[in-house]
Amino acid sequence: MRLAYKIWLEYRGRAFGDGPSRLLDGVERTGSLRKAATELGMSYNKAWRILHAAEQRLGFALLDRSVGGSLGGGSHLTPEARDLVGRYRALAVAADEALQRVFEQHFSDWEDPEPGELPTEPPPEA
Repeated sequence: MRLAYKIWLEYRGRAFGDGPSRLLDGVERTGSLRKAATELGMSYNKAWRILHAAEQRLGFALLDRSVGGSLGGGSHLTPEARDLVGRYRALAVAADEALQRVFEQHFSDWEDPEPGELPTEPPPEA
């Protein structure tokens, strides 16, 4: 058994989480929202909608965009986006460490049944 969870930030609704963070990582690496979306197996349109919704809720731009031209255009993260991604990553690491400790406290003595076998007794009380 393992612990599973999701963490996101809410501000005027669901504003930022793993999806936007991964998109911004891809933009930082590739210089392009289209390439970042392709790497994640999503359409450019969906990626744009995700980041646009985050920008609307957060109240600041996540990407500086340049259109086409001789250099082909592209995108890069705004300083605010870099700060947000860094804080979100630090939060996610700290939360994971804390949640893993709590999980161990409550489930360290839990024995997983063999594959295909149902447990015959409830887990011991903590």
